[in-house]
Amino acid sequence: MALSIRLTRGGRKNRPYYRIVVADKRAPRDGRFIEKVGNYDPLLKEDDKRVVLNAERVTYWLGQGAQPSDRVA
Repeated sequence: MALSIRLTRGGRKNRPYYRIVVADKRAPRDGRFIEKVGNYDPLLKEDDKRVVLNAERVTYWLGQGAQPSDRVA
């Protein structure tokens, strides 16, 4: 199974909110995923809260062969 770490979009029109998830590459963008490993809120003013990651789980999945997408990398 080919895994990727990518963004799924949430929120309403003109107010995007993204989850950083580990998913099968063949799954749709906002479809089924294996595990949520972080958040990305591009509209927040504070840079330190804009991207929140569970670094331990991200390194685990990278060790399992998951490839980050261009945006996540």
